[in-house]
Amino acid sequence: ASEPVAKAYAEELARHGINIIFVTQDHSSVRDTAASLSQSYGVETVVVLADFSLDQEASKPIKEAMRGKDIGFLVNCVEESSPRSLIEMPEQGLLDLVNKNVAVATLMARLVLPGMVERNRGAVVNISSGACCRPLPGRVTLTASTGYLDHFSRALHLEHSGKGIFVQSLIPFQIASSGQQPSSSTTSSRDGWFVPKPEVYARHAISTLGVSNRTTGYWPHTLQV
Repeated sequence: ASEPVAKAYAEELARHGINIIFVTQDHSSVRDTAASLSQSYGVETVVVLADFSLDQEASKPIKEAMRGKDIGFLVNCVEESSPRSLIEMPEQGLLDLVNKNVAVATLMARLVLPGMVERNRGAVVNISSGACCRPLPGRVTLTASTGYLDHFSRALHLEHSGKGIFVQSLIPFQIASSGQQPSSSTTSSRDGWFVPKPEVYARHAISTLGVSNRTTGYWPHTLQV
């Protein structure tokens, strides 16, 4: 549920009056979200297409979109794939997944940090997954890439916290899909408590910003660590 969580987190930021730049390889995946947030909350939204397979060339449209803007937040969100063993993953799919979850998140931090350091304020939020805490078969690549993102966040926080920059590692466990409806049964109600909707998770998670640099973002998930 990585994309629904990212969109819900973006909505929480927009609700607080923060303008948003979406960086994506697929314009259609965020176009409607960007338009909806702009209309609902009166914020400026920009969608930047970036082909990260082009390596450094991908940073050009991002730098152009950032030019002259006070970038106060960066939110990276891990991309998940369907469970499968490592040997079942196509080689190109494996490279693409590692590139998006490791190289791209690191590059984005590299792009925004100079401005944050200059202004002596800012926040970087890396949303990974509880898979970094609980390795599972069929989730080898996800476990490894979220482990990287978690440690990257913690190291970056140590490196820049003295410069007014807060870096947070968010490690959510299971999030309900946007269309999932809760059941009235006791068991399902309990499961629903542990499996929040994206908007519920985002609301809780954003309240931890500036408070905890490593958190599940949702206290019932903390019971699962």
